[in-house]
Amino acid sequence: MLYAILCYKDEDVVTGWSQAEDASVMACLGSVHERLVARNQLGPSLRLLPTTAATTLRKTHGEPLVIDGPFAETKEQLLGFYVVDVADLDEALAIARDLAAANPGGAYELRPVLLYNPDPRIAQGAAAA
Repeated sequence: MLYAILCYKDEDVVTGWSQAEDASVMACLGSVHERLVARNQLGPSLRLLPTTAATTLRKTHGEPLVIDGPFAETKEQLLGFYVVDVADLDEALAIARDLAAANPGGAYELRPVLLYNPDPRIAQGAAAA
């Protein structure tokens, strides 16, 4: 079963890290990534740029409204996500615990995923292998 693990953290904390602090956190996360790759469980994972680079399209009754920045003002922002292929929620929670140990603070939200629009590039790559 596919789960999305959504990574939330105070963006000001993360953008305030030095290059060395950022590299250290990414190295710790890298060890978790390597284990997931070895078990063939890691799907797409993305680190999002800061919300200062975001644009929101808000639906209205008339024309859609486009605004700079994120729509919601919150303490923690969505900074990235993982897609993992696991047997059940317990296995997804174990991965989220590993990620939290590698990158303390923030929150990890887990949601089951229905594959809506598979990436044809992935299917082509699998067929070629």
